[in-house]
Amino acid sequence: MLQETMKIRIKNGADARILAELVQVANYYSCSVYLEKDGKRINARSLMGMMSLGLPEGEEITVMTDGEREADAMESVRQFLKD
Repeated sequence: MLQETMKIRIKNGADARILAELVQVANYYSCSVYLEKDGKRINARSLMGMMSLGLPEGEEITVMTDGEREADAMESVRQFLKD
């Protein structure tokens, strides 16, 4: 299991379209991908969960990946959140 704290660098935060793209990134890998903010952990494969989390620009979140290709999944999420 990998865990890393990241800062959201998506300009103007993440709207529904951006969140849907992030869900696609998480679903590309067979490993588990979770995001945690303010003690709330959600499955990054769930659009409804992602929308309930809210990801404003500048916010820090914890990303957790676990399973096959977890390092690749972590890198993909990292790249997505900084663009």
